Amino acid sequence: MADVGEVLMSVLSTIRVPKPGDRVHKDECALSFSSPESEGGIYVCMNTFLGFGSQYVGRHHARTGQRAYLHITRTRKAKEDENNSGSGHPPKKKPTRLAIGIEGGFDVEQELYEEDVKVVILPDRQEVTSEDLGTMPDVVRERVSLSMSGIMAADSVSHTLQVQQWDGEVRQESKHAANLKQLDNGVKIPPRCGWRCEVCDLQENIWMNLTDGKVLCGRRYFDGSGGNNHALLHFQETGYPLAVKLGTITPDGADVYSYDEDDMVLDSKLPEHLAHFGINMMTMEKTERTMTELEIAVNQRVGEWEVIQESGTTLKPLFGPGVTGMKNLGNSCYLNSVMQVLFTVPDFQSTSVMPSFFFLAKLGYGLLSGEYSKPAPDPGDEIGASEPRGDQVGIAPRMFKALVGRGHPEFSTNRQQDAQEFLLHFINMVERNCRSGPNPSEAFRFLVEEKIVCQQSQKAKYTQRVDYIVQLPVPMDQAANTGEELKEAERRREEGDSSAPTVRAQIPFSACMAALSEPEMLTDFWSSAVQAKTSATKTTRFASFPDHLVIQIKKFTFGLDWVPKKLDVSIDVPDTLDLSGLRATGQQPGEELLPEVAPPPLMTPDVEVKAPVLDDSTVSQLCEMGFPLEACRKAVYYTGNTGIDAAMNWIMSHMDDPDFSAPLVLPGSSSGPGTTPTESLSEEHLATIVSMGFSRDQATKARGNWQLVYIWKICLIMLACFPSFITENLI
Repeated sequence: MADVGEVLMSVLSTIRVPKPGDRVHKDECALSFSSPESEGGIYVCMNTFLGFGSQYVGRHHARTGQRAYLHITRTRKAKEDENNSGSGHPPKKKPTRLAIGIEGGFDVEQELYEEDVKVVILPDRQEVTSEDLGTMPDVVRERVSLSMSGIMAADSVSHTLQVQQWDGEVRQESKHAANLKQLDNGVKIPPRCGWRCEVCDLQENIWMNLTDGKVLCGRRYFDGSGGNNHALLHFQETGYPLAVKLGTITPDGADVYSYDEDDMVLDSKLPEHLAHFGINMMTMEKTERTMTELEIAVNQRVGEWEVIQESGTTLKPLFGPGVTGMKNLGNSCYLNSVMQVLFTVPDFQSTSVMPSFFFLAKLGYGLLSGEYSKPAPDPGDEIGASEPRGDQVGIAPRMFKALVGRGHPEFSTNRQQDAQEFLLHFINMVERNCRSGPNPSEAFRFLVEEKIVCQQSQKAKYTQRVDYIVQLPVPMDQAANTGEELKEAERRREEGDSSAPTVRAQIPFSACMAALSEPEMLTDFWSSAVQAKTSATKTTRFASFPDHLVIQIKKFTFGLDWVPKKLDVSIDVPDTLDLSGLRATGQQPGEELLPEVAPPPLMTPDVEVKAPVLDDSTVSQLCEMGFPLEACRKAVYYTGNTGIDAAMNWIMSHMDDPDFSAPLVLPGSSSGPGTTPTESLSEEHLATIVSMGFSRDQATKARGNWQLVYIWKICLIMLACFPSFITENLI
């Protein structure tokens, strides 16, 4: 075997030192959910900084020829028993509120790990530690040492994404920043030199007031840790509003808190304000977690809160294939719950082995294989313990969340989201990525039939639309428990009676289904049969049933003041549902349909017929689907501007009509078939359109719609230049 120093010299050109813009993946394997805490750790390519688990690093080496990897493993240290620390202090109180830094909130503690880092050279798996580098040539020692320290010091991609997402809940510029008063009192703060609170000598959670340079500790947490409130007390005594957390200062910024505005803020003049007290912001390094990072750490420990909600009962952990847990990434419960449910459906389980669904394959394998559904190693356990203890290892879907949320104004953040909205967003993503293959979201797709009956003529109109979720109304008047009982409980809660029992309206599920099937009364409905406005009824039925039915209870409503509120109800869902009563029947024998005639325009003898007022957005959407412009205009016109679904249904049922693409002719218009009532185009305009490659007849029919002309021309150019791309992705 060759000398390891010689091998390192031969691969030195493939070992890079991370630069500020490089993305370092050192917390999660690109192809699995392996991490430094997993068995075998993680291997970071020292050229591209991609991370790979022990089962995939060999593949990456074979495919790319890369030989040098930084091998990172972490082992969790044992923690002291919080209830019996032996230090003489009373046991810590359990949190009673899902909050941080306030009475009853969470304390924040970092997990302690023993970390092992070394360079591994493939394929022989030769290992090089930091100590080994001391005996190697200077050029090798310097490059490898800088690369190792750079990778370990860099923020991982997953960590950076989380902080950016929470910072996306944008902090505002402080009103005090621009004209902040700073005292010329000669105070100079030494950089990175054992900052202590000037009152109590505390060395953690230290803040400096930006007006007088006082260095004091932060707020006290629920259990007495965190600080002694001296920075807050100083503001209350002096009124000096802004303070900076000293351990968070970097060239990119720092945590600044405004006591007057009671919030984290931005300070655009922070370099100037720090320089006043002798701190050069460009040379500072972070030594403490920022408030954003603290919020994330607390949010991820939601498991403690869940245990509290189980009334103190001890839950038995489950392990094995199909019962893998997902870690909370900070308000990501909506994503976790939706994906856990989806991967119980066979259609989605099969995507975990389909190459075309790579973005789902990684998550599917993580949830279904059982590889990550193992007890997390507990340093306090004895080897060979008969009963597994502790939480699962589980998976943290950081890359998946970043992918499905990319570009979305809500799902790209760490704010709380609605699970139903995320499900529809995710189904839309799946639909776009499976045009040429199996579509797992078809398991939820069904057709809804809407029947409208004119009450005056008793003629009917049928339309169909595609849907994925059934939204059930909540009929509060059908509550099984008495209204008096509910009113009494509400009265006691409003009076602040802490002993008042929680009483919820108990709504039978059958009542919700009945409310869905009840006819809806439509007033001011224009009937084409009687050529006038009248009343009608609309009923909704299933034209087809999905393999798996998703039901959403519509628990949000509007109060008398039009403020949205959530209904506090209890609904017991039965194990089996009989939906036969909601099956659509279609047109019945002897039933007459409403004529497909749009409302006539208002006319007077001395006023000529004007072009109809059509919904331009609906017409544009239909045109973008590839339908002729005139057919789109007619669809919107004959459906009375009632929306894209109705217009699309009209197009589907009239595509075979001989006059499908003929111009729209209005009642009373003098224009005959084959003619278009438009203003005439000048010869100059016609010549311009013809010069773009259109015939004179096409130019005339364009009718001066320059946007349509340019769009069509661009499509022709793309088809000529990129035929394979167009046919594979758009057709």
